[in-house]
Amino acid sequence: MEELEILKQELLALSAIDKLWYLSKKYAGRIVFSTSFGWEDQVITDLIFANKMPIKVFTLETGRLFPETYYVWNRTLEVYQQTIHAYYPQADLLQNMVNEKGPNSFYESVENRKECCYLRKIEPLKRALQGNDIWVTGIRADQSPNREYMHDLEYDAGNQLIKFHPIFEWTLDEVKKYIKDNNIVYNTLHDKGFPSIGCAPCTRAVQPGEDFRAGRWWWEDQSKKECGLHNTVEGVMVEGGA
Repeated sequence: MEELEILKQELLALSAIDKLWYLSKKYAGRIVFSTSFGWEDQVITDLIFANKMPIKVFTLETGRLFPETYYVWNRTLEVYQQTIHAYYPQADLLQNMVNEKGPNSFYESVENRKECCYLRKIEPLKRALQGNDIWVTGIRADQSPNREYMHDLEYDAGNQLIKFHPIFEWTLDEVKKYIKDNNIVYNTLHDKGFPSIGCAPCTRAVQPGEDFRAGRWWWEDQSKKECGLHNTVEGVMVEGGA
């Protein structure tokens, strides 16, 4: 994609914050950031809000989030006094699924779980991304083996836009240091063994020695652990930011 290659050259020598600034100006009104209020997303939210960048911030309100996540969401609003747009599942579709299969059908099969992910996350995400050219995420390179195939700037064919991961090269220690140094509110579940925090019924703490993703959909085979939020240009599915 020619536009992507041009952008890569334009951003080549810039820092993460300068890249965000550059993209926010070049794509004013057409750039969004998705947050799920985890460590990485809180760092990027601070970069955007503290610097008053014209980037729309949104989240996917699945209806099954942890109380701790709602706390971080509310405290973030109080600290920055800026809007975080919430996208909800379509009520009629969600209602039909729950009426037909019950509230916890996702435990029964991979197909049911993916249906739940689609209704609560994928479909709202597509609405949130519609009409935009740049999607900013909190993906980091060391979060999953699949991410070795990714880059900080890439084309998302499924959503037909460019994705930018500003802290792609950061280590987890660097993320934690930024949060500590800047006194940023974060989800306390991270301190209890939750490296990745999604919907409450589908997320558990990771035990010492377990894989980073072991806490997500732990009842499923490792190879099936994706929901489709992030699809790289090579076709590798990974779970991230939102």
